[in-house]
Amino acid sequence: MQIENIQSDGTTVAIIIHDDFSQPGIHFVTTPEYSQQLAYIHHPAGKTIQPHVHVMVRREVSFTQEVLFIKKGKLRVDFYGSDQNYLESRILSQGDVILLASAGHGFEVLEEVEMIEVKQGPYVELEDKLKFPGISSDQVIYKTEG
Repeated sequence: MQIENIQSDGTTVAIIIHDDFSQPGIHFVTTPEYSQQLAYIHHPAGKTIQPHVHVMVRREVSFTQEVLFIKKGKLRVDFYGSDQNYLESRILSQGDVILLASAGHGFEVLEEVEMIEVKQGPYVELEDKLKFPGISSDQVIYKTEG
């Protein structure tokens, strides 16, 4: 499974880096135009990264993308198209990382979960989210790539 790209109508809804993914070097799973960049990095002991600072570059973000790091537990992620219609679901476990890139998503905690969320700010919930009814547990569809 390692890296999954969840799509709807040719648009990436989410990218999952599963805990079992491992390759040496730097692997960006996002393209440069994403407002949230996500990469897997694996370097050997002794590797040095040249010191640097990030310079101020003005960017315009028109859509919030978020990344979840699952530290503990199991989380079901339900994916929805931009039309709010249910697409499919995945289960994330400890060590998995997901970039929620576009469209809609909902969650059900299957086992007590601890996770870290990263997204652009400033975050204003009443302006950043449009909530809508989700599916029930008996409507879940798990798809696999291929």
